[in-house]
Amino acid sequence: MTDTTETFPGFDGAPLALTRLGKGRPVVLLHGLFSSAHVNWVRYGTAAQLARAGFACLMPDLRAHGASAAPHDPAAYPADVLARDAAALVAHLGLDDFDLVGFSLGSRTAARSVIRGMAPRRLVLAGMGLEGLAGWNRRQDFFRDVIDRFGTIRPGDPAYMAQQFLKTSNTDRVAVRLLLGTMEDTAPDALAAITMPTMVLCGDKDDDNGSADRLSRALPRATRVTIPGTHMSSVTMPDMGNALVEFLAQD
Repeated sequence: MTDTTETFPGFDGAPLALTRLGKGRPVVLLHGLFSSAHVNWVRYGTAAQLARAGFACLMPDLRAHGASAAPHDPAAYPADVLARDAAALVAHLGLDDFDLVGFSLGSRTAARSVIRGMAPRRLVLAGMGLEGLAGWNRRQDFFRDVIDRFGTIRPGDPAYMAQQFLKTSNTDRVAVRLLLGTMEDTAPDALAAITMPTMVLCGDKDDDNGSADRLSRALPRATRVTIPGTHMSSVTMPDMGNALVEFLAQD
């Protein structure tokens, strides 16, 4: 099974990368911060698990990530830019019946997309807690600090692992710093707009984005699922793909 990569126009026409794997029911998968479609979904076999189960995996590289455009013009980063790009992808592909999966930043983007009007059949918010949506400003400050101190953060510092991941991903630090400023807190009562069946999926040692339990309770139709792992390791194990297949295969 071989993946393919193409480009599609973002909300402003910026060329964004799209990786495809499998045939069948469309599922859009949105990766995490400093990552890419390949790292988050392809490398550890999650997309292959979904493809074998009959899904067509549609995996964009978010703006300022992977092989997608990473402009340095602040005008390329309006509020909710990633949700705007996600809407551009759905429109470009003509999707009207699909599922939507996000991990970490991808979950924030997925939630914002639905609040802005996107209507997937089923939604997965992975690696996300209520505070990761409602308290984004604190997380934004953390990641800005990682970028600003890049190359000087030593082992033992809480920011060290994020620095190392940023280093290995070769993410454009100027572009991603601009991207961080496009995200605003999502008030818990705004989550009432997320009315489709939703799985809140998190590692048993993952509290990077706050409480997944509280997020689940704030959503109208949520299923809470726990898999092994930390925020970083949960995407590397087959439990992630198994949980996605089980939830998305339901009618």
